Amino acid sequence: MTPKAVRTARPRKKGKTLEITQYRSGICTPENHKRTLKALGLRRMNQKVVRPDNPAIRGMVQTIPHLVRIIGE
Repeated sequence: MTPKAVRTARPRKKGKTLEITQYRSGICTPENHKRTLKALGLRRMNQKVVRPDNPAIRGMVQTIPHLVRIIGE
């Protein structure tokens, strides 16, 4: 048997992060809002995720400001 390749975790750059909380449901919202929630990694109400502070994430949050809140900018 050949040994499996060992994956090592790369050290992440320490930079600014955003803590995003979903505080309203995605039910009865347009499909692109549901896809944005999924892309952010939000599945249920009051779930919190930490994402890097970059223009892509900021743009996603600006698409659905009525569904999410940013904590600790």
